[in-house]
Amino acid sequence: MSTTLRFGPELRRLRVEAGLTLTEFSAALNYDKGHISKVERGERSTSLELARRCDAFFGANGDLQGLVVRPGTDPDAGTAEPPSGPSRWSVGRRAVLSAGTGALIDLGLNLGSRALPSTDDPLLPSFRMQFDQLRKLGQSTAPKVLLPLLEAQTRMIAELAADARSGSRAPALLLASRFAEFTGWMAQEAGDSDAALGWTGEAAELARAGGDPYLGSYALVRRALVTMYGGDATGTVALARRAQNSGLPPRIRGLAAQREAQGHALVGNEVDCLRSLDRARELLAGDDARAGAEPVIGTTHVSDPAAMSTGWCLHDLGRPKAAAEVLDRECRRLPPHALRTRARYGFRRSLAHAASGEVEHACAIAKDLLGVMPAVPSATVNSDVRRLARELSRFRSSRAVRDLQPALARVLAPAHS
Repeated sequence: MSTTLRFGPELRRLRVEAGLTLTEFSAALNYDKGHISKVERGERSTSLELARRCDAFFGANGDLQGLVVRPGTDPDAGTAEPPSGPSRWSVGRRAVLSAGTGALIDLGLNLGSRALPSTDDPLLPSFRMQFDQLRKLGQSTAPKVLLPLLEAQTRMIAELAADARSGSRAPALLLASRFAEFTGWMAQEAGDSDAALGWTGEAAELARAGGDPYLGSYALVRRALVTMYGGDATGTVALARRAQNSGLPPRIRGLAAQREAQGHALVGNEVDCLRSLDRARELLAGDDARAGAEPVIGTTHVSDPAAMSTGWCLHDLGRPKAAAEVLDRECRRLPPHALRTRARYGFRRSLAHAASGEVEHACAIAKDLLGVMPAVPSATVNSDVRRLARELSRFRSSRAVRDLQPALARVLAPAHS
């Protein structure tokens, strides 16, 4: 039996048992009565958004979502292993490293005739400062612009370590690992998941060589982000759980618990989602990551990651009103310069308001954000922009929606080379 034929009768059964008329039920969900009626009769396919809302309304904890086939989901994507064999992202061979040095010169960072310095050279602290600057620049610059520089810097710093005395290699390797991890994130923002996984795996190898046993576990959290945006809830949860070993630092375990919660939310598993969020909140409470000398692991612009993730998850759990309340509060706390972060959570906030029936407010939020998207294009943010466009398409009679549609279409249009 098709998912439409299974979902419709089950939805009608639950509605009748709850003593609700079609009018009452459709009003509660902010959906057209005729649409709900056709879904119940199997005459119209069921969207994942509607299934989520019905799931939350009846407290089905994912059972109704389970009747809807998730489009584009790869059931074999759960392992999310980095590509095997020789990697084009590897920085471990001198031939590749030399190419990276040439790329630096091509980018205008001319080193003249000076040889690569050792880790005792004062240039290493300058690379550390550059990392902070590039990370900040990533909030307001297209990822494809930054990627060549990030790749070259990673390779160059790894070469510093290769030329250094054995006792002073670790600082360069660890810094190179952070460059590689950030390069992976920018690759994902550029829409290249393979490169994201490749650079994330390289970051773990560099960190391990530098004596950091923890970044490899954070790499699991980053890989879980790739599977999450791919709609693979099982793979997301599995990867996130592997990064919650009791011997790991609380911040990594807390960020992993957040990611696990997002995986549970994808399939409407509210009980496990909220439990994971509680664990994340406890682990991240009082964590002052910015106080350390090393680069911060994870976001540097969200003051309360667990709270922001709660708002994110509540929408996927079919509770848009609660999600909008949390995201309204947390988005107000984001720094003005963090354009990429503001777009990421701002579109999720707009989506929550749209799903709550607050269409004009949702359009006003999105209108402000669409103005900055050309400066910070993002493949991951675009996933929520697409969801917003679908949500707003139910309200075509709204003037605010009609006015917004051209700008939405421009952001989602394929880039032309």
